[in-house]
Amino acid sequence: MANYVSPGVYTIEKDISDYAPSINTSIVGIVGFAGKGPTNKPILITSQSNLIRTFGEPSENIDGQGLEGSLEILEQTNSLYFVRAANDDLSLNASADMAIGSCPAILVSGTTAFATGQGFGVDRALTLRIQAYDSNGVSQFDNNGGVGKDFIIPAGTATDQAEAIRKIVGGGLDADDIGCFSTDDRTPTTNPATLALSGAIVGSFAGSGASISVSACTGTTFNEANGVAALRATIPQGTPAFGVTGAYVSSVRVWGGSVVTEGANSVVYHVESLYPGAGYNGGTKTNGDSSGNSIAVTNFGAGNFNLTVNQDGTTDESYKCSFQENQGFLEDVINTGNTNPTSNTIKGNLLKGGVDVVTTPSPNFTGSLSNLLGVQDFDITYKDTTGAVATIAGAITGPRFVKLIPTAIATNLSNGNNGTGTDSENATALIGDASEEPKTGMQSLDDPVLNIGIALVPGIQNQSVQNNLITLAEKTQNFLALVSPPISIGTVQDAIDWSNGKSSSTAGSRTAAINSSYAAIYWPWVKVFSTFDGIDRWYDPAIYGARQMAFTDGVADSWFAPAGYRRGRLTKPVDVEVKLNQGDRDSLYSGGNVVNPIVAFPQQGITIFGQRTTQRSPTALDRINIRRLMIFIRKVILIATQRFVFEPNDEFTWAQIEGVLNPFLDDIRKRRGITEFRVVCDSSTNTPLRVDRNELWTKVLIKPTKTAEILVFEINLTNQSAELGSL
Repeated sequence: MANYVSPGVYTIEKDISDYAPSINTSIVGIVGFAGKGPTNKPILITSQSNLIRTFGEPSENIDGQGLEGSLEILEQTNSLYFVRAANDDLSLNASADMAIGSCPAILVSGTTAFATGQGFGVDRALTLRIQAYDSNGVSQFDNNGGVGKDFIIPAGTATDQAEAIRKIVGGGLDADDIGCFSTDDRTPTTNPATLALSGAIVGSFAGSGASISVSACTGTTFNEANGVAALRATIPQGTPAFGVTGAYVSSVRVWGGSVVTEGANSVVYHVESLYPGAGYNGGTKTNGDSSGNSIAVTNFGAGNFNLTVNQDGTTDESYKCSFQENQGFLEDVINTGNTNPTSNTIKGNLLKGGVDVVTTPSPNFTGSLSNLLGVQDFDITYKDTTGAVATIAGAITGPRFVKLIPTAIATNLSNGNNGTGTDSENATALIGDASEEPKTGMQSLDDPVLNIGIALVPGIQNQSVQNNLITLAEKTQNFLALVSPPISIGTVQDAIDWSNGKSSSTAGSRTAAINSSYAAIYWPWVKVFSTFDGIDRWYDPAIYGARQMAFTDGVADSWFAPAGYRRGRLTKPVDVEVKLNQGDRDSLYSGGNVVNPIVAFPQQGITIFGQRTTQRSPTALDRINIRRLMIFIRKVILIATQRFVFEPNDEFTWAQIEGVLNPFLDDIRKRRGITEFRVVCDSSTNTPLRVDRNELWTKVLIKPTKTAEILVFEINLTNQSAELGSL
């Protein structure tokens, strides 16, 4: 405490308002397989729609019932962590290769040297008639009877006219947003000096079917003395067709190109699903509806195109993209990996010969992307002064303007795999690895921040998977593990033998008995109508064990039994796999057996009629409500007392700890969780030796409230002279 040495008024604030916080006891952890979504990490799911959006719909093609179980449990709780297991050696991303095409391009040059050499007319306006054609050869401008749209370059100096060409080509055609675009790249290091102050007329459609034509009109022809060669196709300087021999061009038509998609020189844009999974594969359902993901490319003006990600045949994401640097370069838009992704569905990379390529293209693609596409050449068709048509094959070797080729039909993603295989491979994926960072499979549930209170691996009855889940529950002491025998295990005796490790049934074998207060077994399986399949399906009963625990927490507390007609009645199932009578229930639940029966009562309906843990020793922890009570108390005590670490180990701290725990336990007593308690934190628990070892011990004694599972009514008949009050 501070020592005050001068007169004045001082204030000191001390917070002694310690109390035990409340925690959610209904957070369920589910480990299972899915067709899409992140793998090997717990993902918080707060609604059914959130689950389907993240991990896809359940399907018979997906091993286990992780998704089905999650959907059922989410009807009773809004806090569920789903861990999608996947075997990295088997997982495959769904993918598609999108074709890249070159746009037809013509440069309108106005350099002083070129103008002087070819007699560029500074006192004469030049009119250009331009027509652009899409990938299917359809013209885009309806002007002048469909011949093309006119653009006028006014008279002026050679430099002024060159600038006017650039602006008019750019402003006029960009404004229409359908035919062409221009570039203002005048850097000598990336363009030949002869192309300085140029405008590029570039068809916005890519591929070998796309083209652009330019001709002179309105009294101006390219072979007139003052207008010759004002238009120059992108052919290497000195090509005889232009100026050298005097055969000047009056009209030019240039075709685009398609990039090679196979072999060592192949160049494609490779799109993959963000995560592995068959759920990304595009296809058609049995009812004719589209399923999975597909990619569509539509054309925009200039160098832009629109990439659309479809989910089940409808638009889910849409991105305006370009291969032009600083204009939404494609990887920057949809992401190349899965760290802070923009798209929730896809990632992409440019591939050459199947290998990722790092590209840094300039706006007109004279950089590395241009070099990749250099294997493609443009053909140019032109008319000379006599009107004769000639073609220069593979003439263009200058700047490239590229984009994805628009697709008439969306391209399906394909070849995705969920990462599942044999039973052994699936078990390895589900169990995971605690030594990896981050942990994988069910081991990722070992995180106190998640506050998992219930855990299960629905639809998976592999002995190793179940045993590892129970072992993890015991190690962490954070949750109750729910398991069940396989479907079609057989009779009541078969289910009992399975729980006792004596099963050799063809439906599933178990060689070791389950014996833990951190586990519970439910049986038989229940039939539920699946809205995704439109049929009745058999569901793992452990799903409904977890569901009713969440329901119990909502209507009562976690120390109430999640069983019986009040909190164990199941309203969704329509049938049970095996009809159980009183003798069956007695056998499953007594004599050292630990199977919680699900019973179809004639009038009360299908009901969970047991709440045993699998502990064989007759203690309070052989009941689910007591184990869940102790999980809750332990978690709260750990959270509430962390602040006392490094505090002085004396009677003041001891009193503070008692002051925190006593109201907490008294609240549980008032809410019928315990009948009596006592907290001892004094010199009797903190002996001098313990204090010397820097240890502070607190003893908490609890009498848990037991459930009334067997109600017995003794009915006595007496004679008429008996005094009933004395009996």
